[in-house]
Amino acid sequence: MSRLVVSLALVAAAVLLMRSSPARRIVQLPAGTVELRSEMSIDGATEVVGSPAGTVLRAARGFQGRALIVVHGAGVILRDFVIDGNRDALEVRSGLPPSDTAFSRFTRANGVLAEDVDDLAVERLRFFHVAGFAVLVSRSRHVVVDGVRVSDSGSRNPAGRNNSTGGILLEEGTADFRVTRSWFRRIRGNGVWTHSLYTSPRNQHGEIAGNYFEDMGRDAIQVGHAVAIRVEFNSGSRIGFPAGEVDIESLAVPVAIDTAGNVERSSYLGNRFIEVNGKCIDLDGFHDGDVIGNVCANRGAPDEYLYGNYGIVMNNSNPDMRSRNIRILENEIVGASFGGVFVIGTGHLIARNRLLDLNRAHCGCPYLPDEPLMLGSGIYLGRGASRPDPAIGNTIEDNEITGFQMNTRCIVLAPGIQPLANVIRGNRCR
Repeated sequence: MSRLVVSLALVAAAVLLMRSSPARRIVQLPAGTVELRSEMSIDGATEVVGSPAGTVLRAARGFQGRALIVVHGAGVILRDFVIDGNRDALEVRSGLPPSDTAFSRFTRANGVLAEDVDDLAVERLRFFHVAGFAVLVSRSRHVVVDGVRVSDSGSRNPAGRNNSTGGILLEEGTADFRVTRSWFRRIRGNGVWTHSLYTSPRNQHGEIAGNYFEDMGRDAIQVGHAVAIRVEFNSGSRIGFPAGEVDIESLAVPVAIDTAGNVERSSYLGNRFIEVNGKCIDLDGFHDGDVIGNVCANRGAPDEYLYGNYGIVMNNSNPDMRSRNIRILENEIVGASFGGVFVIGTGHLIARNRLLDLNRAHCGCPYLPDEPLMLGSGIYLGRGASRPDPAIGNTIEDNEITGFQMNTRCIVLAPGIQPLANVIRGNRCR
């Protein structure tokens, strides 16, 4: 391919085709590599397409800007071209933003940035070597990201660990979105996630479906501070690898499907992950929703999972929620380093799950001095997590549980949880 080195003012001159229509103008990018030294601004009602011969937008070594492409207004489509973020030249080692600062006002050198937009489509783009996020969408509606490929992206913090960047982030109350049929490989941070500040509106009405993740330093998927999100039929392998990029100093244990903030009326259905160096599903802040038909399986030697953890974990870090009314049905957890399901709260149905080859770490670990069996139990009914919330009023039935000492640690009650406080029946332990 030929290479064009252009400033923002010359981008329009490099365009080969621009034709107007009553609804949307179409801009075809030139063939070859176009180096950008500053942001390319795309206004509303615009469709930007790559050349049939191939187009690469590459960040120049001295690139200055929030993202290679910054979208304004409504009705923008970006499709069929490549973004090379030139990470080696542009990576800045930094931690997470302050708790009162959105990522869109903190992280630079992203691939695509869209703020306060409506009706955005990002289709069949390829991103690689992006220092920030491949796609960062903030305070927007009706967003579709479909068929994109993201590889070798994300930056590190001063300790050399991931700082959460590299994938696709939807934040600050973004609504009516979907991320589908996309592919993520060698991402230092999270693959696809939603995030909002505690004081901001929650993200809502989203779908994360049919995506594939491999070699992720943090989470494959995280649903953060959200309402009505469907996470369905995603798959992946080697979550939490390489271990050297895991931000363990911040206790950011990798998770195949993670949760944060206050998340309700959401569902995690039919997802399949193998080789997870962390947790399968973390339900911190999740309530009034479904976790059904998911699979996580580890087949390697136990010492290959430096940050191996529980299969499914409930937590209640967010003060506005209580862990309640979760249906955990027909999931399969194979080879978890610790236990199968950690339970707090009330109204849960935990049934027909297959929790196999558990406690591969042979843990009798006294994580809490007065709860020595917490980490090494098949299903543990706890007294609380970040806040007290004893496991009472739940139904635990028809689960198959196997693994190290599961004949005696199959279903364990924390001190203070009375035997009749929950319905426990028909479980098979060996």
